Amino acid sequence: MERREFIKNSAIAATSFAFMPNLKLFAGTDKVRLGYIGVGLRGRNHIEMGLQRSDVDIVAICDTQEDSLMHCREMISKSGKHAAKEYTGGVNAYKKLLERKDIDAVIIATPWEFHHQQSIDAMEAGKYVGCEVVAGLTVDDHWDIVKTHEKTGVPYMTLENVCYRRDVMAALNMVRQNVFGELVHLEGGYQHDLRPVLFNNGKQAIGGGVKFGPDGYSEAQWRTQYNIDRNADIYPTHGAGPLMHYVNINAGNRFTSLSSFSSKARGLSSYVNELSPGNPNANINYKNGDVTTTVINCANGETVLLSHDTHLPRPYSLGFRVQGTKGIWMDVAKSVYIEGKSKKNDQWDAAQEWFDKYDHPLWKKYEKEATGAGHGGMDWFVFNGFIQAVKQKKQTPIDVYDSVTMSVITPLSEKSISSGNMPQEFPDFTKGKWKERKNTFALNDSGF
Repeated sequence: MERREFIKNSAIAATSFAFMPNLKLFAGTDKVRLGYIGVGLRGRNHIEMGLQRSDVDIVAICDTQEDSLMHCREMISKSGKHAAKEYTGGVNAYKKLLERKDIDAVIIATPWEFHHQQSIDAMEAGKYVGCEVVAGLTVDDHWDIVKTHEKTGVPYMTLENVCYRRDVMAALNMVRQNVFGELVHLEGGYQHDLRPVLFNNGKQAIGGGVKFGPDGYSEAQWRTQYNIDRNADIYPTHGAGPLMHYVNINAGNRFTSLSSFSSKARGLSSYVNELSPGNPNANINYKNGDVTTTVINCANGETVLLSHDTHLPRPYSLGFRVQGTKGIWMDVAKSVYIEGKSKKNDQWDAAQEWFDKYDHPLWKKYEKEATGAGHGGMDWFVFNGFIQAVKQKKQTPIDVYDSVTMSVITPLSEKSISSGNMPQEFPDFTKGKWKERKNTFALNDSGF
């Protein structure tokens, strides 16, 4: 990094930390002592990340299911590390884990309905919180998390791994170097055929099942029910998290309002009926529309479009689009066009050509460490960012304000849809501090 860039980034970081309320910057530590609350498939991904590091000690794990604990037991044993203390027996077993004085931080990867209270209890116990999406189910849930952070000074981080995807970070580098010019419009979302995940009988890890709830496998035990009960963008953070960094949300800009729209719901019933004609699960009234679209206004005039599309046959794509006065990146087309700099006028370049040129410095430096990690390496980066913050007793790279902002889209979209697509005012969780805060994401060597 050039000297002037280092000085500029240091100043930005200093300004940002001036607005972190009650953050307790104690002396750093060489090893992070972790507790895990929820060790299903996603929790075990984080267990694997922890086992690969010499600066992490997995002290305790908690889950209600013996099968999950057993898998962790085997993973830890094979790694050669000492066994973790296990907590089980009910949904409140995690509270005993939080009583331990030898835990610095917790990773929460339980079903969504538990995140809010578990995160609050962890912060009140003085443990850094790294929580899987989403932060809460209601707008009030999100305010509760902010208030608890501000009261305790304990950092909270949504573990949104897509913020660290290699192409996403290369595009962020391009944004910061003004390659796209002034940004005008952005798009992203969660566009992924999840039907095999939502209906699975436990015997076939991919496809084939039509069961959910207690008889389901992994996420089918709980996630499917959300599509029965709620009509909303129930997973907004994969799109919103990265896009927020592009347009400096909560750091000189903010979301002001949103409106959401939902299609009819046909995909899940059709899927079940095709696999198992006459199955009663095909006749359920799935409330969540197959495609949910949310349009968000920003204080600085940009528009953001999010899409939740998980019930219909389609290849995976998060649908990113970054468009400014000088050019555009489109994820689905894997294309970039920069006026006056692309190979041919009014014709796309392959996005990879631009991303190779603007590969983010963090990916250049840590590619080897991230190779083989989950989701193309981005799991290593999000885990590393959290661990480095705990080690240094600093703010997390995705702080509580960014975490709740990307998550609260769910209840806001639900209210918009239920009220006939009426616009919903977006909460300002920073209480006006967004005007002074600076965007420090991925500006230094540790990822924060």
